[in-house]
Amino acid sequence: CREKLLDWFRSLTWFDPTVELVQDNPCLTELISSVLALPEPSPSILSFTLQLAGILAASENRFQHLQQEKLLGRLFGQEGPRGRAVWEDASVRSGWVKGVHSMVHHQPALHFLCSGGGMDVIFALQGDPSLFVASAASQLLVHMLTFSVESETSKPLSPKDCEWPACAQMIKKHVEDSLQSGSASHIEQSLKLLISLFGSCYAAWTEVLWSDIAKQIESFLMEETLQAQHMLANLLLNVARSPVFCDTEGSFWALVTSALEHLTPVQACPLAVGLLKLCKCPQDVRIQALTVLLQPMDCILRAASQPLEYAGLLDESVSDPVTVESLLSSKTSCAGLLCQTLAHLEKLLSLKHLRVDLPCVSLLRSLMAILQFCNGLLSPASPLGTTISRNLINCFRVQKSALDVLAALSEKKGCDTLIGSLFDVLLAYLESPNTSPTVLKKAFQATSKWLVRLQELSCSNSQCQQTEKILEDVFVVLQKRLCSPCWEVRDSSLEFLTAMIKCLKDQDGFRQCLLSSEVPRLTENLLEDPESYVRASAVTAVGHLAFVTYFAPEPPVAGNQYNKESTVAKLQEILSTDSEGFPRRAVISIFTKWLREGCTAQLEDTEQFVSRVIQTVEHDLDWEVRLGGLELVEVFCSQTICQLGLSECPYAPVSSAVTSSTPQNELLRVFCRAKLFGFLFRSLCDCDKPVGQRACDILIGLRGNFYPVSTLENPQEIEDSPAGRGIAWLQRTLRQGSLAQNFPTDGGNGVDFQDPESMMVALGAIDLLELHDELNKSSDHVEESPQSLLQDILATMGTIEENEVDCY
Repeated sequence: CREKLLDWFRSLTWFDPTVELVQDNPCLTELISSVLALPEPSPSILSFTLQLAGILAASENRFQHLQQEKLLGRLFGQEGPRGRAVWEDASVRSGWVKGVHSMVHHQPALHFLCSGGGMDVIFALQGDPSLFVASAASQLLVHMLTFSVESETSKPLSPKDCEWPACAQMIKKHVEDSLQSGSASHIEQSLKLLISLFGSCYAAWTEVLWSDIAKQIESFLMEETLQAQHMLANLLLNVARSPVFCDTEGSFWALVTSALEHLTPVQACPLAVGLLKLCKCPQDVRIQALTVLLQPMDCILRAASQPLEYAGLLDESVSDPVTVESLLSSKTSCAGLLCQTLAHLEKLLSLKHLRVDLPCVSLLRSLMAILQFCNGLLSPASPLGTTISRNLINCFRVQKSALDVLAALSEKKGCDTLIGSLFDVLLAYLESPNTSPTVLKKAFQATSKWLVRLQELSCSNSQCQQTEKILEDVFVVLQKRLCSPCWEVRDSSLEFLTAMIKCLKDQDGFRQCLLSSEVPRLTENLLEDPESYVRASAVTAVGHLAFVTYFAPEPPVAGNQYNKESTVAKLQEILSTDSEGFPRRAVISIFTKWLREGCTAQLEDTEQFVSRVIQTVEHDLDWEVRLGGLELVEVFCSQTICQLGLSECPYAPVSSAVTSSTPQNELLRVFCRAKLFGFLFRSLCDCDKPVGQRACDILIGLRGNFYPVSTLENPQEIEDSPAGRGIAWLQRTLRQGSLAQNFPTDGGNGVDFQDPESMMVALGAIDLLELHDELNKSSDHVEESPQSLLQDILATMGTIEENEVDCY
């Protein structure tokens, strides 16, 4: 309640900065005075009071008023809580910092703090045992420094003429003294402040500040004993990102280069990858950053290969290779370094424009070596290789990371010569009983990506034979995995099958391998799996299999092996009877996909199909299934409109000049026969807002095909007609929204949802735009209102009469 009350005061004072708010409501100052008068105030109430006072004092007029009342000194000055026992409570210190942060938006507040000893308190709170308080204090200093410089300086600061304002000078001196103090905690506090400052403030004066501390930062890079070195990388990266340093002379970039050389590989990696994403980074620094990032991969490659078999990734190293080798030789650091490197490489490979060339072939060799080290399939060629192999054996974390990068590499050119060896590695993972379910999922994902790449290359006969052999091996493995006792494995196998069909269903070789295997039969069997996730994945896989078995231009001739009626019946049974939501969502999604692709006409009359599905869906307890039903309706509507020539594209309104009554009447009849309108209007009152929003969007789109904007019905004119009374009732019911529990299911109250004439009147008369606005209102307008706040307060106090009166 107190947090909500503070939020309300923030918004109130934001829109009304005048002193009248405090003068006209003396209860505010009385509350502050009464809390200060308590000998031992509750820490939470005192924290609330400090924050409230800070919010009120954010306006200069109200600040002066509270000063005249002698309240601010007793809250934030020397006579305030900071010298009392209650200060030991972190919530009080937090409230003090937050109150000061709210208050410092004008000069008098800044001078009040600087003259009353407040700055020393904030400096001390930077090292507070509560991380929340320490972080808030650091953020407050950044705010005060920025505000002081930008509000008190009449002309821009420059290195030659740096007259810092008093408050800014205090903070700057504190930062410089801390950096030179030799105290690890003080150095770390100032580095955190600088990281935040350079990450959020891009004013020209930050260059002046940097010029004063750059030498000290450089000296830290040489101190191997400094514990805060990991923070130097973050600081340098934030400075590099600032546009102020875009055209800076070489001194800054020389410092960055020095950091890449002297920081440990674990510390330098985030700096290197950040630099590679920058547009303005000099090319020589960018190449050096890439070298730092690739060093662990280079080390792996050299440890795995026979002497002179092939070169490593790098011509030369930025830092001593022995450092990386020692990290990879250690059981505790090997996996961590590789996972960090691989995660960064995956991010870089996902970038569309990378300004350096990655050595993709060597990188792929290194990844294959890592994966073979992890499953014990590589005989190390060096003592270092033996050690790394021991460290990585069955390391799931590294396996998953390496497979992610492997998948990303499938989109890069030039790796084709290694594709045979690569599939040997992937198949080894797919076949091995030691592959964990999570690693297997990643292996499937990488395999599907590389199978697509393989199909793109399958031109020559030799390549075709290789592709056919790989596909056969993949389907043999898949058959076994679909029968796994582990549900995660069955689920991943089905997802892999779906991914392959999506990408390769038009390839003859793939279709032949698929249909000659047991995979389709096993997939259909999994529609009855005891695990709901697996059933859902099986539904999706069967739905996509249909594009190969039932809906292909030349469906396979295989007797009664593929019975489409039986499959559709199974899916409809799942939609109506499955106890879990996931399989039902999957069915409605597949039915919508079939409809969108124009395949349902091969099953039965599309109108009947849609009608049957939505009658099942509208009673579903899962709102996502109902939302899926609306998506199905939307596709059906747009297709029907196009077929009747009413629109070239879905939901394009028809101009009155080209409107033909015959297609419109037919359109209405089709929608009424399919029972769409009952479903749509009932969905407007759905207790889950996304369902109502989607239904309203569809109805507004449909109305555009029947009514040009200028010819909407006047509700008063239709009230007296037989249909009109029902429509008026419908309008009133819809305004109740999800409270409309008595919504008719059988055309009660005079509304016939299957009567084209009534529905034409309803579309023209009901204010769908008003409903649309109501449905799209955020719940915030209720939950953040003063009334909601008062209800919360009453609920926490109990609703006895005297409290109710006092509260209101």
